[in-house]
Parts: sequence; C-alpha cells; structure tokens
Amino acid sequence: MQRAALKSDKCPVACKGWRVAFVVTVIAVAFPAIAPAQADDAIQLPSGRLVTFHDVIETDEASRYRFLEPDLSMVLDVIAYEVLEADMRFLCESFALDRIEGGMPTQIFISIADRPVEFGVQDPDATQVFEAYRPEDGACIWEEF
Repeated sequence: MQRAALKSDKCPVACKGWRVAFVVTVIAVAFPAIAPAQADDAIQLPSGRLVTFHDVIETDEASRYRFLEPDLSMVLDVIAYEVLEADMRFLCESFALDRIEGGMPTQIFISIADRPVEFGVQDPDATQVFEAYRPEDGACIWEEF
C-alpha cells in the first residue's frame, strides 16, 4: 500500500494529466448523457440535457416537433416530471414557435425519443415522451391529451 503511494508521488505532471484525460474519456463513453456535446446541432435544455432535432410533421391543426436523446430511458429513471416538462416547454417556446411558417397551428406536440421512430408506427423497443401545447401570445400552454 505504501509502495503504491510512493509511485504515485513520483509520477510527473504529464503522467497525471494523461490519467485525468483517460478518466474523462471513460466517463464520456460510459455515460454519454453527461458528456459534452460534440455535434453542432445539439440543443441544450434548461436541465443541461442535450437533444437533437429529428424532424417536424405538420398538418392543418398541429405541428409535431420530434427530437432525439439516445439516453432517454436512463434519464427517465432519474429526472423529475417537472424538469422534463420544463425542458419540453422550452423546446416548444424556443425552437418550435420560431420555426412555424404561415398560420399558427392549434396544437404543437413535442416528442423526445431514444431513436428515430417512423411516425404512426409502434416500436415497443423505443422510449418516447410526448407533450401537447397550445400556442398563445408567444408562449406554449400545456394541454392534456
């Protein structure tokens, strides 16, 4: 035990820096949800989580903005609903409202999934969350559906 401590004390600064870099890399690979964003298209949510825009599906009555978060199933085990809803409202107000062209839809749906899922097709292996909002005066008002 004492011998290991002596070896550690003699490690040059560069060696210690390498160890730190290695540990950071292992954490980023093992827990990508807490790794810094690498993609320019990542959207940081108020909770600190990162999502990417997948697509939008528009009809006369509704716009559906779909986002991806590969670690969603792990996140749902530890995040409070209030935090999740605040993140989804943020996506509605800061992302969706800015991109609606023409007439305002009566509803905006925000969904986050752990993988791309074909719209209208069930995928029992996918983890998905959805919320519906009514756009009103530049804000997104939560609606039960």
